[in-house]
Amino acid sequence: MNEVADLQRRLQAAGYIAERPLAAALLLMLDLGRPLLLEGDAGVGKTEVAKALATIRGAKLIRLQCYEGLDVHAAMYEWNYQRQLLAIKLLEHDERSVALKEQDIFSERYLLKRPLLEAISGEDPPVLLIDEVDRADEAFEAYLLELLSDFQMSIPELGTVRAVSRPLVVITSNGTRELSDALRRRCLYQYIDFPSFEKELAIVELRAPEAAGNFARQLVEFVQSVRRMDLQKKPGIAETLDWTAALLRLGISAIDDDGAERILETLSALVKTRADRGAFTREVVARIAAAC
Repeated sequence: MNEVADLQRRLQAAGYIAERPLAAALLLMLDLGRPLLLEGDAGVGKTEVAKALATIRGAKLIRLQCYEGLDVHAAMYEWNYQRQLLAIKLLEHDERSVALKEQDIFSERYLLKRPLLEAISGEDPPVLLIDEVDRADEAFEAYLLELLSDFQMSIPELGTVRAVSRPLVVITSNGTRELSDALRRRCLYQYIDFPSFEKELAIVELRAPEAAGNFARQLVEFVQSVRRMDLQKKPGIAETLDWTAALLRLGISAIDDDGAERILETLSALVKTRADRGAFTREVVARIAAAC
């Protein structure tokens, strides 16, 4: 489809290399108005999809970072209690009925919009990124269902708030727990794996053009070899780009066994746990570099 290829080109212009299956999923998301669930290991570029989509659409990016214990108020809305208390004090001598006073206190001017409410309140549709939804608990997932089904939410004091415009919703998950069938039914789905050599090379050449040529091929081959090791945390694309910047900063322009000592000095940008770092002796680095 020409539309898929065109979307790939537009994403690349925004700094994101998308394979055809992902571009096709994004195209369906735009056409059908359905949320897109992206699963994959940490560091494979799921969050960057939403950022690139916001760029090519000229849309605002609204991000909800999920975490254990996230509740509905932190994600949807909260009341500005301090302003409400001040208003109550000022209304003490107001002769209106209690019901009218309550309507005044629980009005939109005292409402603090958190990411989910903000996403359905604007005139122009934003890109809503619900990041690492698997870190939140199942109860929070249940709160999401109304929003994802009907793009509305219920606020007891105000009633049902319906979307002014439907946001483009990207949901990411690292797979740390199984998501509910109800959430999956409401979404399109795409799994993002660690990049192939060709894709990662294209990313490095796009994002770090000063490392192009044989040097880029060597460093990508090194990272690909590292991912095949038995590590607690395999380096993602972000680590590849950080390591590229570290190598360039220290003036390293070739990956070879003679430079193993200097390469070791840069691994803080690529290897992120103590146990994994301990696996990289000078001999190991030299062996990997010699094969690049």
